[in-house]
Amino acid sequence: MPVDVVGEVYAGCFRRLVVQLYAVTGDLTEAQEAVQEAFVRALATPGRFARLDNPEAWLRRVAVNVARSRHRRRRVLDGLLRRIGPPPVVADVGPDHVALMAAMRRLPRGQRDALALHYLVDLPIEEVADALGVSVGTVKSRLSRGRRALALDLGESVYAGSADVRS
Repeated sequence: MPVDVVGEVYAGCFRRLVVQLYAVTGDLTEAQEAVQEAFVRALATPGRFARLDNPEAWLRRVAVNVARSRHRRRRVLDGLLRRIGPPPVVADVGPDHVALMAAMRRLPRGQRDALALHYLVDLPIEEVADALGVSVGTVKSRLSRGRRALALDLGESVYAGSADVRS
């Protein structure tokens, strides 16, 4: 099976490719990510990959190209950031904010998305519904359930109900 070939090549040459890319990039994390991306591309067409005469050379070439592309994009972004000046100062993240974000991550995705778009991005319910591709009623339901779950998770003794829903 072609996917097995990718697995065998991965087991045989991943570390060697990372060392080679580390020499090219000078950054171990960047090298690992470029090699991983090369393997992802191999997995996208495993049949074609299995027919290569030298799969390791193909992976090396893809990984080097990935690393070069990422480097070019980073240079362009760095130049842009230098022209526009330093980033805005971000407020210090307090323990309440950290607890809220942790509780948000524990919510089902639909509730988390609705809460984030409505309360953090400050979109009206209709725009949240449009952005998520669901009905206004679904958004209201997700907001209600999400607020209730957050209140329980964060130990809030009083649930505000729907008084806080803006439309």
